[in-house]
Amino acid sequence: MKDILDAITKHREARGWTEYQLAEQSGLPQSTISSWYRKGMLPSLASLEKICIAFGIPISQIFAESDDLTSLTSKQKELLEHWSCLTKEQQDILFKLIEIM
Repeated sequence: MKDILDAITKHREARGWTEYQLAEQSGLPQSTISSWYRKGMLPSLASLEKICIAFGIPISQIFAESDDLTSLTSKQKELLEHWSCLTKEQQDILFKLIEIM
């Protein structure tokens, strides 16, 4: 079974976020996130959904055993890896740029 807290940590660290920044981005209390790690608890599905929205990833990606997105080209995978590290504002700007092109 996949370690969900480890998956959250990897996504958080890939973005250079602290637990506090994850709390800000997800709208969850930082104390809640911290208690998951201290007590070895799993987040509720509702909390996990907020975390995934903050990361810009589908909830299924947290549960996936493999990080490999096999149906995508290597360039598409690279683009998605960069995309998930962008803030919501940066994603909006990039969408506008693509629409202009």
